Amino acid sequence: QVQLVESGGGLVQPGGSLRLSCAASRSIFSIYRMSWYRQAPGNERELVAAIASGGRTTYADSVKGRFTISRDNAKNTVYLQMDSLKPEDTAVYYCNFYVRTTVTNYWGQGTQVTVSS
Repeated sequence: QVQLVESGGGLVQPGGSLRLSCAASRSIFSIYRMSWYRQAPGNERELVAAIASGGRTTYADSVKGRFTISRDNAKNTVYLQMDSLKPEDTAVYYCNFYVRTTVTNYWGQGTQVTVSS
């Protein structure tokens, strides 16, 4: 059973930075897309950023210019660099790996990000 293990969440002041990481517990063949989602209390889970196997990236409008997604295929790891954080970025952040050949989604357990003074 593959598990995705997230790290890097925490409490940060507005304007600060955090870097989230998500690594698979074992090698996964041919991950097509690695993504970060977030869910704030009372809200639906939303896509924050995604990176495809060829390197193409997608960002939610609310994080463009502030967040950067990257991946290390050799390590089956995805990162989310979050800069200029705002209180509205407060949420539980989840990573997702999608394997297109087997139509399989893997999810992390979630990591809390709180932006507050």
